[in-house]
Amino acid sequence: MSFIEVNETPLYYEDYGPKDAPVLVFSHSLFFNSDMFQHQVEHFSKDYRVICYDHRGQGNSGRSSLENLDMDTLTNDAIALIEGLGIEKCHFIGNSMGGFIALRVAARRPDLLHSCVVLGSSGEAEYKKEEFQPLVTQLQKNGAEEVVDTLMYIMFGDASLGSMEFERERNYWRDYMKKLEPSIGDAAHHVIHRNSVLEELEGVTVPVLAVAGEQDHAYTIKLSENIAKAVENGRCEVVGRAGHSVALEKATEVNKVLEKHFIRLKVRQSSL
Repeated sequence: MSFIEVNETPLYYEDYGPKDAPVLVFSHSLFFNSDMFQHQVEHFSKDYRVICYDHRGQGNSGRSSLENLDMDTLTNDAIALIEGLGIEKCHFIGNSMGGFIALRVAARRPDLLHSCVVLGSSGEAEYKKEEFQPLVTQLQKNGAEEVVDTLMYIMFGDASLGSMEFERERNYWRDYMKKLEPSIGDAAHHVIHRNSVLEELEGVTVPVLAVAGEQDHAYTIKLSENIAKAVENGRCEVVGRAGHSVALEKATEVNKVLEKHFIRLKVRQSSL
């Protein structure tokens, strides 16, 4: 198990692949941990250095107080992680909450990025705040066990919830979420009370790819399209029969989308 001290908090991370290869940094969703990118690790670690980490307050990383779980602090953690590992530039890929962080890194430290990829995410303030607030309150009070079915509906699409092929992964993550303690509610609080980052993205030239799940119960395709429109070099792609956890639900399809994205940027850079 590897840890790096950032902003007085130990962050857990896993580091795969050749150390001199192009770097991919993966940032996970709320209610998950870095394991949600296991299929991306398996696919890309032969040709890339792949780093996955747990946010403070989640997974194996150090716990933190409510006031230190906001998106700005988590973004500063991500920046400190990249710099602390001696990475000059990387492709930063985030699913949902990880996408909130990815966009803020792109806006505030574009010098660290080859590109920014957001999956099942949004650049805007939470438009379902009133709908999600009772869930957050429940999480803060009792943890996730009593509301795990609600979390599963939010985090996965209809196809994944009903698929026998996805049953093993579905059961794994359901069991994982059931065990989440009340502290996860503090992280959720800052997810729904985040500010918009779209205004910060104006003029950003870092290539940004926004990937939306066709069956996302949390965020609409329109929110991904808005991200792509906010930057100079933005694109949006939709993955069919995928929900909010698109990187996990449709790993093969997402890996192909990422491959094309990396190749496109390499060709573009070589022509400059």
